[in-house]
Amino acid sequence: MYKDILIALDNSGDSKAAADLALFIGKNARAKVTGCHVYAARLHDERFRQMEGGLPERYQNEEELEKQRTNHESLIERGLRIISESYTDLLSEKAEAVGIEARASNREGKNFSELLNEIKGGSYDLLAMGAHGLGRVETSRIGSVTERVVRGSEIDMLITRDSPKVAGDAPVFAAVDGSPDSFGAVRAAAGIASLSNRPLVILAVFDPDYHITAFRALAGVLSDEKKALFNFEEQEKLHEEIIDEGLKKLYEEYLEEALTLTGPELKVETVLLAGKPFNEIVKYVRNKEIYMLVAGRRGAHSDNNISIGATAENLIREAPCHVLLTTGVAKPVKKEKKTEDKMATWTEEAEETLKKIPIFARGMAKKGIEKQAEADGVEEITAEYMNQVRNKMGG
Repeated sequence: MYKDILIALDNSGDSKAAADLALFIGKNARAKVTGCHVYAARLHDERFRQMEGGLPERYQNEEELEKQRTNHESLIERGLRIISESYTDLLSEKAEAVGIEARASNREGKNFSELLNEIKGGSYDLLAMGAHGLGRVETSRIGSVTERVVRGSEIDMLITRDSPKVAGDAPVFAAVDGSPDSFGAVRAAAGIASLSNRPLVILAVFDPDYHITAFRALAGVLSDEKKALFNFEEQEKLHEEIIDEGLKKLYEEYLEEALTLTGPELKVETVLLAGKPFNEIVKYVRNKEIYMLVAGRRGAHSDNNISIGATAENLIREAPCHVLLTTGVAKPVKKEKKTEDKMATWTEEAEETLKKIPIFARGMAKKGIEKQAEADGVEEITAEYMNQVRNKMGG
């Protein structure tokens, strides 16, 4: 678990939730805890100078202006510093009450920029901050500071919401898509569930609609000649019958593999859903009472050129709960197949036929055919057997 936790403070409801949750994790994980508040004295000074032209006439001579600038600068700098220290002092009191020590970091500057500087200058492995700050408005999904820090941070982030306390048996949820990042999220979720003595639910979502939508889009632009060249009708059948079934089987395997990362002491449930991943996860958790949703910052289709994947970004905006975005990776233990479940072999001709399937769909098609072969008791997959499967798909 975590060893060095940073908490972003601004006295908003979401920020208070971040402090409480981070202190709970810090105490149980025996981690160091630091509270950080950023105040913007220079910004206020710049604003004052910009408004000088609107001051009453008696203040418009240079001597009086300079006097007001000095007074304003002194009051604002000192006042904001006092407010900032009061936030970190309050955290220290809360930490002492639960039996741990919290250090303080009070920084002057641009809020999100200084938080990122604090992260880069320390050894933190978790940042806890509210989904919204004091500037929250009714239509806001996530605060601008939080959003910018999420994009710039390279450590785990716990994004909290000031929601009512959930029941003691409310579970921790983890989202898995087969990527090392998502398995890392499962491992982190198992740690949180263990710390808080809660059950764990592992969610996986496969999208059966994407390929159908893609093929319908293709149908509108391909000429009859190109459809024939692409073997369009057979490819469409392949996606609808074999690939979609293969996707389901693939995600069932991800759930089985995720279970190897949870530990025997946890009560674990697995859930498989169909649809657009972030949409199905959000709909599911909105109807549940949950403690926390855990997901990897990046998913199966991301690369290192982006700081956060699309699913994770949508989850922090739309999920009505605490969200933990993780950066760690994990490799589950693959279960060995039983000797009696011998996999069918492929003839050379069948392998060549398989290569005619687009590469992005080939793996799932192979799984689907092998599953059908297992059901039919076929030990050798030939090109002729592949045609039989295709004909069976066509009814």
